[in-house]
Order: sequence, then C-alpha cells, then structure tokens
Amino acid sequence: MRKELFSELTEYLKGNKGKVLGGIFGFLIGILILVIGFFKTMFIILCTWLGLLIGSKAYGIEDIKKLLERLLSPTKRI
Repeated sequence: MRKELFSELTEYLKGNKGKVLGGIFGFLIGILILVIGFFKTMFIILCTWLGLLIGSKAYGIEDIKKLLERLLSPTKRI
C-alpha cells in the first residue's frame, strides 16, 4: 500500500513539476507575507530577482554595465 502510494505520488510530481513548484513558491510567499509583512517580502523578492539577473550567465559584463547605467541614471524617463 505504501509503495503504491509513494509510486503514484512520484509519478504525479514528475508529470506536474510546474504546478508543484508554483504551489510551493506561492505557499512560501504567503508565509513570508504573514510573518514579516508585504513590503519586506517584496524587498526580498526584488533582491532575489536582481541577484539572479546579475548572476545569470546569459548576461555578459557589458550587458550588466548597460543595465546598471539604465537603472541608476539620473535622467527622467516617461
């Protein structure tokens, strides 16, 4: 019985990776919002996103320089 249940669970996880990861991600975000608040959670998500963006191997050093110049430039954008 346990082997069958475990086998079915692993098959479901293999076939629905996106759903499972999305559910886990949503659960963690919900817990973070409840524990530390909305704005602190958004700050953590922003820092994580920027870290992934900068650390990604898809971007070369020139791309990172252009991105930082665009983000930190004092010019007014509409």
